[in-house]
Amino acid sequence: MAKDAKQSRDFKKALEIGRTPNIVKLFPNSKALIVSGRVINSALSAKGKAMTIAANGRNVFVIRGVLRAAQRANAAVIIEIAKSEGGAGAYCAVNLWNMATHVDRAMNELGITVPVAIHADHYQLKNQKDVEKARVEIPSLFDAGITSIAIDASQMPDEENLLANIALNPYIPKWAGYETEVGEIKGKEGLSTKEEALFLIRGLNAHGIFPDWIALNNGTTHGIEVSDAGIQVELTAGIHRALEPYSVSGAQHGTSGNSSDRLRRIAAETKTTKANVATALQMLSWGLEVNDYGNAKFDGNKNFIKVKGHGVTEELWAEMVEYARGKEWKSGDYKKLNLPFDNKLQGQPREVRERMAKRVEDFTFTILTKVFNARNTAPLAVEAILRAKSFNLKPAAKRIEKPADWTEGKIRERAKSLNQSKGPSGNFDD
Repeated sequence: MAKDAKQSRDFKKALEIGRTPNIVKLFPNSKALIVSGRVINSALSAKGKAMTIAANGRNVFVIRGVLRAAQRANAAVIIEIAKSEGGAGAYCAVNLWNMATHVDRAMNELGITVPVAIHADHYQLKNQKDVEKARVEIPSLFDAGITSIAIDASQMPDEENLLANIALNPYIPKWAGYETEVGEIKGKEGLSTKEEALFLIRGLNAHGIFPDWIALNNGTTHGIEVSDAGIQVELTAGIHRALEPYSVSGAQHGTSGNSSDRLRRIAAETKTTKANVATALQMLSWGLEVNDYGNAKFDGNKNFIKVKGHGVTEELWAEMVEYARGKEWKSGDYKKLNLPFDNKLQGQPREVRERMAKRVEDFTFTILTKVFNARNTAPLAVEAILRAKSFNLKPAAKRIEKPADWTEGKIRERAKSLNQSKGPSGNFDD
């Protein structure tokens, strides 16, 4: 009883001081502990050999299911949406500007007391024009409740990637979680190298910019895969060791294409604390059959297998399939069903809506407790807030690089020694 009373006191204190300023302004009377992504990284780092789910909330059923699983596991988690999923050209009804509202509402309704970060994932930049647009758009994301962001200029040459991160850093609150990326995230071609990662992190460090996470192209792929492409654990661990002086954690993308055993190795053998899961959760909410890799299964006619009595009704699934066929969509395009069918999904009977979220909950609970080793990380996040006496945790890193060595001219000169081959274009959805 005494332990429970202390946890309750700690939670109330964390709620009082740990919510970020934008969240306090948006939801002044909320009891949802929505925090900076840095708090989540701190908790998983404190536990060690553990990572938590960064769940792409493509629909409200995914959000509710993940939050319930987090509560059961007593785990600190991240709810996110990628720019491609929820940006200006969104194919999901949940987007970068309403996701915090969805999460806050669900946390209050469901009595969720674990810390949760709201992450803008894969904020993708392909050229300088995108960088200029981002100067306007990024502040609007934080106005809407985002508490963490991934600046993804990995498609650009390494020097432009670094310079884009430097240029946009003033638009990211100092308290916010921050992820950067090196090597286009897409599979076994154009793999990230230690040299590329060091170039990016050292250059940022020289400018007083300290990412919480770095995402690599470490052999994974995004979305529905016909085979297990495979995260390269040794490559990831080697790059993380090289980055140790800079105190940056790893962010693992494309987990839906990898076995539980490999993901356990990523948690145990690397510095990864954040693991994105998207496609598997969407398919589960709809009631489709998935394998251990989180990939949807197909029947002999290469159609998705709908599990009767799970997820959406059989009638609604038939309508969704017919719609996709009318658009001549392939299996990887089914994600585009999220937007046109969102209201129909929410208009189903309560028991159907509940079973959609429950399927996500059970899958996520297993991942958190039996694969990611994230159980009981929520108290560690609360402790980090109480120790800092603030929502604003200090970055784990300190400046060790000399700014004079990383001027724009020297950045461009240094980049000439890097292998800039990035392979074919990638798919940025997890």
